[in-house]
Amino acid sequence: MATYKEKVGTSVVNFAGNYPGAVEGELWYDSTNKDFKYQYANVTTAGSWRTANNMNTARFKLGGTGIQTAALAFGGYVTTYQAVTESYDGTSWTEVNDLNTARLGMASAGTYTSALASTGDPGTVVESWNGTNWTETTDVNAAREQIAGVGVDNTAALIFGGFSPSVPGPTGATESWDGSSWTEVGDLNTGRYALSGAGTKTAALAIGGATPPRTGKVESWNGSAWTETTDLNTTRRGTGASSYSSNTSALAFGGDEPPNTTKTEEWNGSSWTEVADLSVARSALAGMGTSTASLAAGGESPTKADTEEWTGAGAPIGAWSTGGTMNNSRSGSGGGLGIYTAAIVAAGGNPAETTTEQYNGTNWTEINDVNTARKSPTGSGTVTAGLVYGGVINPSSVIANNESWNGTNWTEVNDLNTARGLSAMSTQGTSTASLMMSGQTTPTNFLANNESWNGTNWTEVNDLNTARRGGGGAGTQTSALYFGGGNPSANASTEVWNGTNWTEVNNLNTARAEGSGSGESSTAALYFGGTPSNNSTEDWNGVSWQETSNLNIGRNFGTGIGTSSNSLLAGGETPTPSRNATEEWSVPSNTIKVLTD
Repeated sequence: MATYKEKVGTSVVNFAGNYPGAVEGELWYDSTNKDFKYQYANVTTAGSWRTANNMNTARFKLGGTGIQTAALAFGGYVTTYQAVTESYDGTSWTEVNDLNTARLGMASAGTYTSALASTGDPGTVVESWNGTNWTETTDVNAAREQIAGVGVDNTAALIFGGFSPSVPGPTGATESWDGSSWTEVGDLNTGRYALSGAGTKTAALAIGGATPPRTGKVESWNGSAWTETTDLNTTRRGTGASSYSSNTSALAFGGDEPPNTTKTEEWNGSSWTEVADLSVARSALAGMGTSTASLAAGGESPTKADTEEWTGAGAPIGAWSTGGTMNNSRSGSGGGLGIYTAAIVAAGGNPAETTTEQYNGTNWTEINDVNTARKSPTGSGTVTAGLVYGGVINPSSVIANNESWNGTNWTEVNDLNTARGLSAMSTQGTSTASLMMSGQTTPTNFLANNESWNGTNWTEVNDLNTARRGGGGAGTQTSALYFGGGNPSANASTEVWNGTNWTEVNNLNTARAEGSGSGESSTAALYFGGTPSNNSTEDWNGVSWQETSNLNIGRNFGTGIGTSSNSLLAGGETPTPSRNATEEWSVPSNTIKVLTD
């Protein structure tokens, strides 16, 4: 019988405790606990929608093709027929060359570089997209609108259903495209319009629609005939749908029941299951992508420019794990420097103290104290070159004191212009380039003031739009984010800094103050914890916040350090006065299992 090494290529590692070098599925022996162990990556068990950047032109009854990170949206209706075409790169929409014929309710097929826009209102016109321009090609045999289409590119497509203004009632007519001509093939069993399609020319689904009335019927195409299969759970028309490659997996979302709905259903080849809803209820929207990575764009009513991205089950997720315990139990130690495996937490406590500790990824060690005791200061830099500035002496007294760390000692340097505490900082700021945001001078006087550090002096720069204290910060001196806080009640507002000005963007899902932030830029951040003893974590992708894995211990006034992929939370208040607990955030995260008989 083959040995483990012969099968896997490595020997079983002998390691005291959990083996940090283990890869997914690798077996090791924990000599401390006398167990064989292995680890696997944590993944999502259910899908979810996330807000993305809006299209430039709001519209409905539009066409859409491609995948979540490379999509095309075209045509539709606002107050007139539209020819507008937009391309999506996974972050934002860009206007590209228009259709030759403005129209709505057309059939869509293909990718963002090889697409087909077929019939619709008006006419029998078909246009082919080559990645740059639309070119008219062979017309369909029968003009119709609110029709569905599928296909992998502009040379192989299937269109079905719809209705013709000149012929009463909906149709089940189906036509197949070979790149040069259309051929009539087997009709749908149930003629209908405002339906959606998923799959390919030889393996498709016809989903929902109206006969009228609205229907939940679903039919499957095998390349030659349609067969009725399991209905949607919710009868509706005008859904978006996505499945780029087959009729055995698909997603159907939105539509008109009535009223417009947010409902999303997932198809596994035999049945539909309701999953997480869209954020925005709408019908007559475009669906692109696959059942695990979809895009929903546009729709009505009223006319929408909204875009949402779907991530299905199985995506890697982050999680919090327990880290080393601090020597001093405290809260409000906001002077955090470094990264999650090499960090410093300075001052804090209740009352204010000078204690400073350094973390090596496993243990905390006391090092030289700051010169001035304070609670809720702000900090930036690394374990060898950093700053701690501002803070609270007592509820009615704040300081402007600024201290510089050289890896061994703290030295007083130039003060802030405005004394304050409970501020936030650019978490990736350095000892020579940092940004300090907001804060309070008294328990009832909140600031919008911001100051920028150049290595020698602090300079006042443009204010936040909303004065507040106790929010989270992320980013750098020139690309920062400020979120949450209180004024005086908890706030959900988020503002982004471009190096000159602050702009309000999408809010947190949960309004809160006194949480902790981390993140590398204005497009990647985390906010975790908050008042009162909140354990929520939200991550920011540059457009919107999404709730993710909770902290193990809910708390506020903790210290956040690191990036959106690897963060540290140290200390903080819980229902008991303070904590010395540390938690580490990692994406992707792993679960360790013990091999049992």
